[in-house]
Amino acid sequence: MLVDAKLPFDELDDLVKRTQQGDQVAFAALYEQCHRRVYALCLRLLADQAHAEDACQEVFVQLWHKIAQFNGQSKFTTWLHSVTSNIAISYLRKYKNWLQKVVSFENSGMDEASIALCGDLNGLDKLVLRLPERARLVFVLHAVEGYRHEEIAAMLDMAVGSSKSQYHRAKKLLQEWYEND
Repeated sequence: MLVDAKLPFDELDDLVKRTQQGDQVAFAALYEQCHRRVYALCLRLLADQAHAEDACQEVFVQLWHKIAQFNGQSKFTTWLHSVTSNIAISYLRKYKNWLQKVVSFENSGMDEASIALCGDLNGLDKLVLRLPERARLVFVLHAVEGYRHEEIAAMLDMAVGSSKSQYHRAKKLLQEWYEND
């Protein structure tokens, strides 16, 4: 779930409705309510603090522009989760294309020094950030965020079998690292 437990859902729904009407104070409150979870998802997907901060900021810029499109057929948090995942993956593709000529991304998990700078992460989150890019993306989307492999395959433009294989790879690496720590 992409919301902190500060507000009951009816109050969150009120903030969404007021934001849809252009209320900037409501939008600021909505940001305060959701930004930590949005940032956490961005960090898990991008494995880079600076990129996660940029993607998180982009999520809220897009949220301000697109909140009128939210029609209430699903929970707001579900919709925000989808927006966040799509923006983070788009950001990753954009950044990857630019840097692909210089660096190999297959083993682009964060290094230990960078992970140490990420203050409030628990043990599993720290290990997830070490995963190679595709394995990390699939693991986060499937195990943490609850997407099905068919959805992940469509999001990441890969075969369903590749999604399952990357998930298995991530689980195996995480288990090895956990046992050796």
